[in-house]
Amino acid sequence: MASEKTWHLLTTTITVKDGERALLTRNGQLERVLAPGRHRLFDLRNELTAVVFNVVGTEFPADRYAVLKAARPDLAAELFEAVETRADEVAIVSLDGRPVHLMTPWQVRVYWKVATSIDVERIDVSADPKVSARHLAMIERNRSAVTSETVVENHEAGLLYVEGRLVERLAPGRHAFWTVGRKIEVKRLDLRPQAVEITAQEMLTKDRIALRVTLTAFRKVVDPERTVATVPDVDAWLYRLVQFAIREAVAGRTLDEVLSAKAALDAELRDYVRARVAESGVEVTELGVKDVILPGEIRELVNKVVEAERVAKANLIRRQEETAATRSLLNTARLMEENPLLLRLKELESLERLVEKVGRIDLHAGDGQGLDALLTRLVRLKAPESA
Repeated sequence: MASEKTWHLLTTTITVKDGERALLTRNGQLERVLAPGRHRLFDLRNELTAVVFNVVGTEFPADRYAVLKAARPDLAAELFEAVETRADEVAIVSLDGRPVHLMTPWQVRVYWKVATSIDVERIDVSADPKVSARHLAMIERNRSAVTSETVVENHEAGLLYVEGRLVERLAPGRHAFWTVGRKIEVKRLDLRPQAVEITAQEMLTKDRIALRVTLTAFRKVVDPERTVATVPDVDAWLYRLVQFAIREAVAGRTLDEVLSAKAALDAELRDYVRARVAESGVEVTELGVKDVILPGEIRELVNKVVEAERVAKANLIRRQEETAATRSLLNTARLMEENPLLLRLKELESLERLVEKVGRIDLHAGDGQGLDALLTRLVRLKAPESA
C-alpha cells in the first residue's frame, strides 16, 4: 500500500517531492492533482484536503481507484494502470522491466504509472497447464499457490495427471504447472532395478517340519503407465505374491527336497511370479531363496546326519585307497617273481636305504666273502633256492 500524508488546509504551502503526487479534494470531490513542486493554497472555508502519495513502484487502493474512475475517468487513465484478471487467467506485472507481482484469477490491482513503467503479461492457463521456462524464471521469487513444480531425474519416469487423467509422460528435467482450477499430480517411478527383501516366512513342509525361508527378489519397472494403472504399490504387491509362491512350493516338498533342490525351487518361484507380473509392467529379473532356517532340534539332527555321511564317505575313500595300495603291492610282487633282475634291483634299493641309516660297517675278509656276503646276504627278499 502506498504511503500517504493528509493535509487539512486553511492557508499553507505544500511541497510535493519527486516521486510523489498529491490529490487535492474539495468537500470530498477530486479537484486536481498536484505535481512535484511548491504549491500555496488558500482555503478560508476549510473545504480542501490534500493527500500525498508515493508513486514510485507502489499500488493505489483499488476501492479509491473505482471512485476516482467514476468521477474523473480522464485522470484515472492518465495516472494509473489497473490490472484485473479473469477466471482462467493469471498476470505477471513488471515494474520498470522487473517482474514483481503474480496475480491470481479474479484479482484487481492498481499501479501508479506516472513515475514507473508498468508492463502486464496475461496468461490463459485454461489451454495448457504447463508453465513455460520464461514464465517460470519470471515468477520464481514470487511463486504462489497457483503453480506446482517437480523435477524428474534421469532414472525416473514422470507421469502427468490432470484431474485424475493421464496426460503425458514427462522427460527428465524440471517441470512446473498452473494449478488454477485444476488438480495437477505428477507420479514419479524409479526405473532402476530394486531389491525386495522377503523376510523369514514360517511354513510347513510336506513331511510336517516347520521352517522359515527368506528370499530376495530384484524387480524393475519397464512400462510405467501400465504399472501405475494396475498396481498401487509395486513392492508390497510383489512381497505378497512371493509369499504365496514360496508357501505353495514348500508345502509340496519334503525337508530333504527343499534343502537339496534349491536351484529347482528358485526356478519354480521365478516362473510362478513372472507369469503373474507379466501384465503389470514390472519385470522380475532375479528371485531366489537366500536362507532356510530350521528349528533348533531339527538343525541338530540334520547336522548329525551330515556328519555321519561325511564319516562314511571318508571311510569309503580310505578303504578304496587301501585296496588300491594292496593291489599295487600284489602287482609289484608278481613282477619281481617273474623277473629275478628286478628282484635284485629291489634288494639293492632296500640295501641302499639301510646303509644310509648305519653309521659304521666293519668287514672281516677272513673267509674271503666279507663284501660279497654284505651285498648278497644282508638283504634278501626271496629265500635262496636249495641245491
